[in-house]
Amino acid sequence: MRYDRKKDISPKYLLLAMTLLCVAFILISFFAGDKIAIIKKYTNMIVSPIQQGINKIGVWTDSKLDNLKEIEELNEENQKLRDELDACREQITIYQNKLAELEELRALYKLDESYPEYNKTAAHVFAKDSTSWFSIFYIDKGTKDGMFVGANVMCHDGLAGIIVECYDDYSKVRAVIDDNCNISAKIMPSNALCTIEGNLNTYQNGVLVVKNIDKDAKITVGDKVVTSHISERFHQGITVGYISEITYDSNNLTITATITPAVDFNNISEVLIITDELGKDVN
Repeated sequence: MRYDRKKDISPKYLLLAMTLLCVAFILISFFAGDKIAIIKKYTNMIVSPIQQGINKIGVWTDSKLDNLKEIEELNEENQKLRDELDACREQITIYQNKLAELEELRALYKLDESYPEYNKTAAHVFAKDSTSWFSIFYIDKGTKDGMFVGANVMCHDGLAGIIVECYDDYSKVRAVIDDNCNISAKIMPSNALCTIEGNLNTYQNGVLVVKNIDKDAKITVGDKVVTSHISERFHQGITVGYISEITYDSNNLTITATITPAVDFNNISEVLIITDELGKDVN
């Protein structure tokens, strides 16, 4: 059997020892204040900078935390403003598109009123061939809508082209600037007959060539050129363009001119189709 030498310390002895220690510190502080002051001085020299540094670190940390909080709030506000700006831009785009459509409809209405003698219907252009201009384009109406090969197509301020292929729900249009398009026309007000030749090369300069004008015709720059009554493919009296230049041919019998088309073939979106049939094949 082992003998346990450990003995428990009585609480009263522990209390007595702590009391004596405190009394000793008080006496030392009272009778040796000067010596302790020196110790406090050097202790403060060491502790104070550390304490100041800790305080500065605490202040810096607090300021950085505040800055981070402000940055987070600013980022959230910035994102909110960006979302609102994107929504506004999208709404503006919608309004601009609607305004453009309204302007186009107004132009079509004005064009419709300019030719009250013809029955017409509107259509939307949904595609074009790969050329830079709308020399060949497609509209969203076909035979189910009363379209037919040979129907004249108008937009902007005059003649755009003619339907050359027609399907159930869409049609193909050949523009007056296309190389395969020729128009019997007349120059107003002199009624001088002429032929307008479609030509993509000349349209690079924004003009089409007008040939076979009688040398005695009294024409001037700015005269209107319209489809002629002798045309087999186009209804008469539709504006094609305006005389921009006049040249007398070397044979001294005819005049050649250029016209600026009444239609901007860089951009066509809405058109009018004359539904009165001529009954001629344009292919």
